[in-house]
Amino acid sequence: MTTEAELRAAVAAQLPGVRTDLEALVRIPGIAFDGFDFAPLARSAEAVAELLRGAGLPEVTIERIGDGHPAVIGRRPAPPGAPTVMLYAHHDVQPIGDRAAWQSDPFEPVERDGRLYGRGAADDKAGIMAHVAALRAFGDDLPVGVVVFVEGEEEFGSASLEELLRRHRDRLAADVIVIADSGNWAIGQPALTTSLRGIVNAFVDVRTLDHAVHSGMFGGAVPDALTTLVRLLATLHDDNGDVAVDGLVNRPAAPLDYPEDRFREEAGLLDGVALMGTGRIVERVWTHPAIAVLGIDAPATAEAPNALVPSARAKVSVRLAPGDDPKSAYANLRAHLEKHAPFGARVSLELEHDGSPCVIDATGPAFDAARAAFTTAWDGVAPVDIGVGGSIPFIATFQELFPNAAILVTGVEDPDSRAHGPNESLHLGEFARVCLAEALLLANVAKQVTPGA
Repeated sequence: MTTEAELRAAVAAQLPGVRTDLEALVRIPGIAFDGFDFAPLARSAEAVAELLRGAGLPEVTIERIGDGHPAVIGRRPAPPGAPTVMLYAHHDVQPIGDRAAWQSDPFEPVERDGRLYGRGAADDKAGIMAHVAALRAFGDDLPVGVVVFVEGEEEFGSASLEELLRRHRDRLAADVIVIADSGNWAIGQPALTTSLRGIVNAFVDVRTLDHAVHSGMFGGAVPDALTTLVRLLATLHDDNGDVAVDGLVNRPAAPLDYPEDRFREEAGLLDGVALMGTGRIVERVWTHPAIAVLGIDAPATAEAPNALVPSARAKVSVRLAPGDDPKSAYANLRAHLEKHAPFGARVSLELEHDGSPCVIDATGPAFDAARAAFTTAWDGVAPVDIGVGGSIPFIATFQELFPNAAILVTGVEDPDSRAHGPNESLHLGEFARVCLAEALLLANVAKQVTPGA
């Protein structure tokens, strides 16, 4: 397959089958979070393994570390003198959250207005199928070596990932790594992700009493734990909404304009609700820290007695700017909470998980190959370099273990994909471009990247 036209035709011919297989994957509710049935994760891994075998990879295995969830590794050696490309995605998905907020069954894919709706339709089962589409388009004429690594617990923190990478390091070695777990700047505007924030998730516990007491007899003098917790959490931001924890890193962001009206629409912000924080929007969401309260353990309103609550717990998430360190950020968060404990309340902090931010030097032959592929697939629209406010902590692990590989962070999502939320969806027109772009990327890498360079 030597021409762009032939490759376009080959990808287009594969898209109907790719969509059918994507819908089959979406129907498998593989959730790696504690408390869920893990049997679907095993089914999902088996389905991915069959897809890779069918796409022409002769070496496909399902791997796991201890009680970790199954990952799939498929490999096809490089032709003589050709480079090797690792293609990463993950087959596990987020929990669905509030079922009533979904307009259709989260695990029964349905098309509406050119978008495919379903949990995992975008994040990240479409990433898997973009890899499969490119492999199918080439068939036996694949111009590069390929190793496909499809993780099974990315949404739950990738606990097994580092050990999997270390154990299978020789099998996974590559000149270029394509991580299909991000998104594009807009519909019709491709992007390469060059920075991501890190994360620290922690539980904050506040205790003021050794038991609940009557709210009338003791209220007004005795601080209840829930009010105390709310006051403590309010200290995490200043009056402008900027993070008030000392010691967290801030960085400048890419010179892109993110219009406020577009940002508000994409976020679903209600009329009259002001943005929080200061600085350019791209800085606030890409390269400045952010803190959010994700949940609170306290009596449900329907069951709450007229009693002062003795203890309360909140889950707090801190997104870290590129260049920050999760361990020092956690220490800074702890110091802040202890310093600002209202009424002398007992405050403790428990780390749930953390992950490092990353910055990628997006220069060199592999990035040139990617930019050319994206420009062609999007009919002359060149990709922009973007940051991402979310976290993919394992990229730092890939950087450590494969220091000579060029890491390209791509993806299938657009600003309205609503990954992790209700009504997650995939723009089918953009997905077709992503599949073509990946096939073109492999062809370009074959020509432009020297193995082992």
